[in-house]
Amino acid sequence: EVQLVESGGGLVQPGGSLRLSCAASGYTYSSNCMGWFRQAPGKERERVATINGARWTYYADSVKGRFTLYQDNAKNTVYLQMNSLKPEATAMYYCAARVGGNCYSAPNKYNYWGQGTQVTVTS
Repeated sequence: EVQLVESGGGLVQPGGSLRLSCAASGYTYSSNCMGWFRQAPGKERERVATINGARWTYYADSVKGRFTLYQDNAKNTVYLQMNSLKPEATAMYYCAARVGGNCYSAPNKYNYWGQGTQVTVTS
């Protein structure tokens, strides 16, 4: 059984930083696509950052230069370091994984999801 367990969300002031973690069990991401989506109230779930089977990373334009996705293979964990956070980053953040090396923007292409971790950016 595949499990993705997120942690690291919280409340932070604008300009602050958070690091999200996604620990995977029963899943090997080394040749598959894995990453982060977010969903704000009343909005569709959107891709934030993913890493594909060739280990290329994708970042949404809104987070480029401020967010970094990286892995710890020994811990089978993927991280999302979020710096210079803005209020518009407030959302539930989900770890997602799929069977296959290609990454997509459409959430329905992903086979596995974590339970989500809330990020709130407010002064």
